[in-house]
Amino acid sequence: MALFRQLDDHVDQLLGLLNKDDRWLIVINADPDALGSAYALKRIMTRRVNNAAIAQINEIQRPDNLSMIRYCRIPTQKLIPNLAAQFDKFALVDSQPHHNPEFKGLDFSVVIDHHPLSQENLVTADFVDIRPQYGSVCTMMTEYLYNMNIRPAKLLATALMYGIRCDTKTFEREFIDADMAAFKYLNKFADSKLMNRISRSEFHLDWMRYISRAFYNLRRIGKGLFAYCGNVENPDILVIVADFFTRVHDVPWVVVSGTADDKLVSIFRGDGQRRNMGTMAQKLMNGLGSAGGHSQAARAEVPLSELEDKDPEIFMLKRLGHGKKGEIRRI
Repeated sequence: MALFRQLDDHVDQLLGLLNKDDRWLIVINADPDALGSAYALKRIMTRRVNNAAIAQINEIQRPDNLSMIRYCRIPTQKLIPNLAAQFDKFALVDSQPHHNPEFKGLDFSVVIDHHPLSQENLVTADFVDIRPQYGSVCTMMTEYLYNMNIRPAKLLATALMYGIRCDTKTFEREFIDADMAAFKYLNKFADSKLMNRISRSEFHLDWMRYISRAFYNLRRIGKGLFAYCGNVENPDILVIVADFFTRVHDVPWVVVSGTADDKLVSIFRGDGQRRNMGTMAQKLMNGLGSAGGHSQAARAEVPLSELEDKDPEIFMLKRLGHGKKGEIRRI
């Protein structure tokens, strides 16, 4: 019995797009799954194209992401127009073109993702592989490497393994057998000490003030929790705070919001049983900005100029508390 499913047609189609004269830029919204996936795709493209590089649309400030880049030696750089102009082919991993305005203007030839499909924003590219049932794109890329008989080197295996670990939350979120198989397979080649180094680099000391602010503003809305952190240096801080509050007993969902770069950013986390966080984010925003995600994790971003309330906290309280009069209370 094969360890992974056979991808002969996918492999042939993908490799058929890679020509020696092409210069490829792999674009990501950097997080561990995106970084590991892009690293694997770059490995696949190596020696098959003129050049393959990785660029992220976001500023990377989360300590674990920075540690992952440093220890696994992932060669990513910030995407700017001058950089994009140096490439003639573009690939997108762990995202879809409609997920972020920063992707507009780039003509993607390859899109590989595991986020839910949107019938309103169907993805068109020469090569599209979107599998929402998978817990991680790093799992998908591990399957590609295996099907191409490419044994992942230590640093690549560690990056892929860490990406799977993060996106499945160490298999607490939704995953399938392929995610577990990929994790076990990569464990043979990865560096466990590097994994521990990366995973222990989660917090900046100066981020503690945002956790303190979230505690001060914490509200119970129905059975869920909402915290507003005000203006933050980087939206990744909101992810850290939201993940922290998911550990509270008997709380089925958490929303943590803040502002950054003239946008209201909201992070949704849930237990995946009583509410679908992706659906919740889309319904709450009702077409404002961008919103979506999985059943247990989602994100929404809305330009402050689009809010009907000037106060972002009041805006979120009204949306979350709609039809729940008397159920909003401070903790």
